[in-house]
Amino acid sequence: MADAHAHHGPDYLEHHFETPLQQFDAAKLGMWIFLAQEILFFSGLFVAYFIFRSWYPEAFSVGSHLLDWKMGAINTVVLLFSSFTAAMAVRSSQLGETKKTTAFLAVTVVCALGFMVVKYFEYTHKIHVGLLPGSLFNPQGEGVEELRAAVEAAYASGPFEGTYPYHLRSFFGIYFVMTGLHGLHVLIGIGVILWMIVRNQKGAFTKDYNTPVDMTALYWHLVDLIWIYLFPLLYLID
Repeated sequence: MADAHAHHGPDYLEHHFETPLQQFDAAKLGMWIFLAQEILFFSGLFVAYFIFRSWYPEAFSVGSHLLDWKMGAINTVVLLFSSFTAAMAVRSSQLGETKKTTAFLAVTVVCALGFMVVKYFEYTHKIHVGLLPGSLFNPQGEGVEELRAAVEAAYASGPFEGTYPYHLRSFFGIYFVMTGLHGLHVLIGIGVILWMIVRNQKGAFTKDYNTPVDMTALYWHLVDLIWIYLFPLLYLID
């Protein structure tokens, strides 16, 4: 009986798997199922975006002019580069290059932190000038001037007369929910990648076993992919 439960392969092979390949395939399948669930989760938000945009096109047009597309573009470039470094970390781990794996993972974390710093400045500015969702929408100070410019840019029909689409508050509701949840996923990714760095430094990964690094990179690519859709929908389409 004891022999039946004895370790039957490499240290990284769990007892309920017959071979390392079977373990890797199971992990990959589980990760893809998780990512499919994440896609379904965000799909509901995208559906809400399109419904509200069809209801209040003027508000969403003005809203896009109230977002700083330059900040959005910077974050897009940062995330795209972080996806590259995440992929390179997987490649390095497959070659058994521990130091390079750590370096690429560290750069990925730096990029993720850079993304959150940009988002911090963007959020704090919106809060400061009162460009917020629902009943909190109360433009003041610079916000009034930004609103004036956004309305004129969206309508291009003459000077601003002190009115704005009421459902801008709906636009900012969609904006904060979608980008906020995405930001939460970025923070989770940072935590997981840091964990991968610690494990890698302890020698947990080799060219024969690097599944956790691969799975982490898959998650990070999804985070990047979601932002690639959020950026044009919120910042560019007027």
